[in-house]
Amino acid sequence: MLTIKSVCVFCGSADHLNPEFIHSAREMGGLLATERITMIFGGGKTGLMGAVAEGCLSAGGKVIGVITPELDTPTLAFSDGFEKDVMPDLETRKIRMRDLADGFIILPGGFGTLDEFFSTLTLAQLGLISKPIGLINTRSYFDPLMAVLQHALVEKFIYPEHLELIKIEHEPGDLLNALRSYRPPTDLPRWIER
Repeated sequence: MLTIKSVCVFCGSADHLNPEFIHSAREMGGLLATERITMIFGGGKTGLMGAVAEGCLSAGGKVIGVITPELDTPTLAFSDGFEKDVMPDLETRKIRMRDLADGFIILPGGFGTLDEFFSTLTLAQLGLISKPIGLINTRSYFDPLMAVLQHALVEKFIYPEHLELIKIEHEPGDLLNALRSYRPPTDLPRWIER
């Protein structure tokens, strides 16, 4: 079992979402607090970002928000009860978030969330990080994405072990257990060494 002391949560910041997404994000944040796992997130107060942070903080958890100056505004940024780390740009922000985390949880989101997921997944594919990566599949949000990745496998753009880098669960507790039991695929280097 992996010891996970900190988790980076990538997630959407859009408004007017289905309440199930908000509930799942709050539940995830609360679970991290209960498990005494520091939560690293994008520092926003809207959408799932705000919900996961509220869930963690309201349960007594520790939260670190990593944000850029253009997003650090009264309208967008979470304001109280957490440690804020302002980075100069989005790339530096992603690096900082990855460095602070023992693992990654991706909640539903848009372009930014998918960018964070794929850039982290690519580093894992290259063997540059060996931290677990998991998706919370609320409302089966990630089913189409997983279908695309399965299609990439069928068409031989990726190897079977690349899909083993991703854990996917519907419930926060199940995902946290999956992350703790993660082991990097043994054949991972073969696509580079071929």
